Amino acid sequence: MKIYTRTGDAGQTSLTDGTRIPKDDVRIDAYGTVDELNSIIGLARAHKLEPELDDILQKIQNELFVVGSQLATPPGPMREKIPELPSDAVEQMEGVIDALSESLPPLTQFILPGGSHAAALLHMARTVCRRAERHTVALARAAITDPLYDRYLNRLSDLLFVAARWVNFKAEATEVFWEK
Repeated sequence: MKIYTRTGDAGQTSLTDGTRIPKDDVRIDAYGTVDELNSIIGLARAHKLEPELDDILQKIQNELFVVGSQLATPPGPMREKIPELPSDAVEQMEGVIDALSESLPPLTQFILPGGSHAAALLHMARTVCRRAERHTVALARAAITDPLYDRYLNRLSDLLFVAARWVNFKAEATEVFWEK
């Protein structure tokens, strides 16, 4: 099977149901940014994270494929064939955030993104997650989407922030505070 099809050479792409739309459509922005987020999480995972966090991030990467697939599928019969996020996915992430936060020093002021290389990548993933969330909010205004994806991405950015802090804590990397 060839990887290239040449069908996108004129600036259009196909959704999962075969519908052709411009590559700069808000739907493409939404699922494309989710794909970018997934890649950055993969890059962070390549830095040999603690196994418990690596397992969590691998699960999130799989869930992001579900989110991307759902966003790439307009309402209709095809959507029923696409996997869905568990209804408690947001609550599961909240449990992870709480568990990781238990070992961290209290946050009393803003911190600058950075520290270890892996933590810096998790901070970068957090900012891309926020952009993905903005795109899904825009898509929700233009099309029917599940509000679970907005909540999921919102909570995921929180998890990525806490994960970055946790990675720095485990690596004994100093958090740098914002100087007003």
